[in-house]
Order: sequence, then structure tokens, then C-alpha cells
Amino acid sequence: MASVSHYFLLVLAFLDSHTAQPVCLPGCTCSHESFGRTLQCMSISLGAIPLNLPDEFKRVRIENSPLFELPRGSFINMSTLEYLWLNFNNVTVIHLGALERLSELKELRLEGNKLRSVPWTAFRATPLLRVLDLKHNRIEVLPELALQFLINLTYLDLSSNRLTVVSKSVFSNWPTYQKRRQPGCGAKIPPSMVLALHSNPWLCDCRLRGLVQFVKSVSLPVILVNPYLMCRAPLSKAGQLFHETELGDCMKPRISTPSANVTIWAGQNVTLRCLAQASPSPTIAWTYPLSMWREFDAVLRGKQLAPMLTSSTAEDAALSELVIPAAHPVDRGNYTCVASNSIGRSTLDISLHVLPAQALPDPHSPFSPLEGDTYIDLRVVKQTVHGILLEWFAVANAPEEKWFTLYVASEEALRKEVVHIGPGINTYAIDDLLPGTKYEACLSLGGRPPRQGQCVVFVTGRDRSGLEERERLLHITVVLCAVLLALPVGAYVWAAQAPCSCREWGLHCCLHRRKAPRCPRAAPQHADGSYRDHTAICEDNLEHRDAEGDEEGESG
Repeated sequence: MASVSHYFLLVLAFLDSHTAQPVCLPGCTCSHESFGRTLQCMSISLGAIPLNLPDEFKRVRIENSPLFELPRGSFINMSTLEYLWLNFNNVTVIHLGALERLSELKELRLEGNKLRSVPWTAFRATPLLRVLDLKHNRIEVLPELALQFLINLTYLDLSSNRLTVVSKSVFSNWPTYQKRRQPGCGAKIPPSMVLALHSNPWLCDCRLRGLVQFVKSVSLPVILVNPYLMCRAPLSKAGQLFHETELGDCMKPRISTPSANVTIWAGQNVTLRCLAQASPSPTIAWTYPLSMWREFDAVLRGKQLAPMLTSSTAEDAALSELVIPAAHPVDRGNYTCVASNSIGRSTLDISLHVLPAQALPDPHSPFSPLEGDTYIDLRVVKQTVHGILLEWFAVANAPEEKWFTLYVASEEALRKEVVHIGPGINTYAIDDLLPGTKYEACLSLGGRPPRQGQCVVFVTGRDRSGLEERERLLHITVVLCAVLLALPVGAYVWAAQAPCSCREWGLHCCLHRRKAPRCPRAAPQHADGSYRDHTAICEDNLEHRDAEGDEEGESG
């Protein structure tokens, strides 16, 4: 009896040990390591972090899976987790609260994912983090206070990302860096801090000056994995090492021009020039009175001129030329050159004076010929079946005559509409026009007759109801032929005996001989009562059928 009870107790102990053993995720492996229990999921279709993971895991490793994001509270039940490896997945988004409850986390590896940015404030929840591996991602920006919560970090890898410009203060204000630079009296020497920044497309202009100085002066206890950082742009510095690069201070654009007052005769070509010097390189845009109505060619010639006012490099200057062909008096006014970069924005006005010429201006100009000092540009901005919307720009130097007359005429309409437009109005809608009709609209000053160049010709759209009826008739004809194609042989016999022809069917079959389905031809009848040709053909392009074919259709 004692032996039986002893055996029973052994069985209970065995079952209890196995029931206490946590179940591992399907497709994953679980093991015991020296530091604790480990979960490893390699190359499985894991689209999200499982929410039912037990609290006992010390290390979780998930790699080569379609894992896309880390939502808020992804590890809320894993407060004892110390090592989290999520390499070579598709992680694109990390939400702000994704690392909540991971107060014991010491190592986070996210190599080979698709991160463009990182919620750096999320590391407030991981004060013990020592290793952060973010290499081979797509990170483009590193904010100045990105590292403020990584107070115990000893290894940071940002290599092989898309960083172009990073401020020196990102690292100089890093609490870990400051603590190692200024250890307290009698304090223990802190361990080295390893930093990886290589293989990024660094843009070596004035904005990178602080980081270049930081790299040149870095010393123990800070260690760069690869101290030979290289410039990718601009072209003049591509391939240079940080240690070989000298960068100046940043400055907002300074603008100059050969002449701030330009006077020309009407009909002449003129080029306005604007030279901007700035660091980083500026961009130039132009604004002028007719910018919404008339477009000119702006030629930007940057990175080709040596600066005229400073000793900076060639890419710190840009020259923009605004070309105005066949200038009119209406083109007179102030042309503003606007130069801007990441530091600031500057403007410069160039006054253009256009004197009236004796001859007529260019007939190919979008403006009307000279009528005193009046210029009119008329255009159609919206068009429907029964109406249009006109818009115009007009300049008249005669203050007593600012009223305009609008003429709308058509040969088919047999009438001419005359509308008097008051000053300050530059749009007019015309309704109740005939569909599919050619019209001419002209605008002139006062009651003067319109001249060439002050008119626009347009054609209204066709009547939609007629088009719908025609499409419906074509659809019915096509369906009828399709039904005939599906008829059995007996139906073709009936069709062969019936007096059917394309000419008799008219609209129903041939649709006025315009690319409509052909009337099905009857199958030839043989003496044995069989029909060897049981095909009915609906042909296109009836206009190409010869007269002989039509006669055969009638006799059939």
C-alpha cells in the first residue's frame, strides 16, 4: 500500500511540473538561459506582438517577420523584459506608448527595419536602457532633444540611415555625454560611450558645422565606431572626410542687383537680375504685378558664380535672371526678388519702366494691339454645353473711360448680345447659348468697336440628350446582333426564309451605314437538308462594303 501511494505522489509531481511549464507560441522556441527565459520567433508570419505573453520572459527575439508597427502597450504585461530584439522586420511605426512598463529594459535592437522617425520621448519609460541599435533604417531627422531620456545609454548606432544634417547640440546636451565629460570629484570613471554615425548622406554645409567640430574634437570616453565620416553633398565637398572639411557660419540671404531701376522702350526684351548670397544655399522666386496672368522665364544660375560680397564658397551664391520678351507698358511696375534659406528670407524690388513705342507691339503677344494706352487680355475659363465663363485683364490709362463693352455673336444664333461692364468687374457668365455652335466674344473700352486681339472664339459643347439617344440606339443594335449570334440552327432557317436585308432594316440593323453591326446573313441551304455554315457575322465599317455585297444581302 505504501508503494502505491508513493507512485501516486510521483505521478502528481510530474503532472504538476508539466502544467506549470508555460506554453510557447506556435512556430517559436522557448529556452532557459543564464539570465532567464527566452522567446525566439524566427521567420514566422507574425503581424503583431502577441498580447498574451507571460511576464517571465527576460529576452524576446522576433526577426524576419511581417511585423509592421509597435502599438501602444505592446509589452504592457512584460515588466521584467531586459532584452528586446526586433531586427529585420517591417517595423515602420512605433507609437508613443509602445515601450510602457519596460522599466527593466537594457537592450533594444531594431536593425534593418523601415523606420523614418522614432518617438524619442517614449524612452522615458526605459531609464535603464544601455544599448539602442537603429542601424539600417530610414531615419532622416534627429531632433535636438532626441537623447534627453537616454541617461544610461552606452551604445547608440545610427549608421546606414538617411541623416543629412544633425545639430551638435544633440550630443553635447546628451546627459550621458555631459556626465562622462564632467565626472564628479572622486567619482568612478564611467564606461566608454560608443557612437556610430557612418554611412549617412551627410550634407556638408554650414548647418553641419557643429557636428563636424564635434567629430573632430571627440575623445575618450566617447568612441566613434568609424571616425572617418564622409560628406555626400554638395558636389564640391562630396567624398571629403569631416576632418578635411572647413565650414563657415550660416547666414540669411543678402540680395544685390546691377540696377534697381530699369527703363526700356515698349517692344524691347529685358532681363532682370538678382544675385543672392547665403549659407546654406538660397532659393530665389519672383513676384510681379502680372504674375497671375503672364508667365516669364526665370533662369536660376546657382553654383556657378563666386560670391561677390563674401568669401564663402561658390555654392553659397545663386543668380536668377527674369527674362521679359517684347515688354509692354502694362509690364511696368515693381518686380520683387525673394531669396530664402533655412535661416531667413530677404527681398529686393526692381522697378521696371516701359516707355510707349510708336510702332504696334508684337502681333503674337497674348495682349491686344495698342489702342491708346489700353491693353486687354480676354480668355474663356469655363465652358459648358449652353454657356461659358469669361475672364479678362485690362489696363486703361484713361480714367474717364473705364467701362467696357462685351460683344457676343454667332452666325447660327442670328443675334449679337451687347453687355456693358462696369469698372472693377473682370468676369462674366453667359448662359442660354446654342449647343455645338461657334461663337465670338469681344471686349473693348467704352463704346469703341473691338479690334483684333481683343476677341476669343469658342464652340459650345454638343447637346447631351442627342448623344445619349444615339448611344442607346447603337447599344440596342449591338445587343440584337449578339442575340442572333446565339440563336439555334432552326432560327437561322427562319431567318433565311424571311425577306430580311440590311436595306430594309435601315436604322435597326445598319444604323445609316456607320460602323454598325451587319445584319446576319442566312446560312446556305443544301439538298440534304443540312447547313454546313452556321455562322452569323456582325461586321464593322459598313461604309467600306461595296455595292455587290449589298445586292447579295437583298437577294438572300
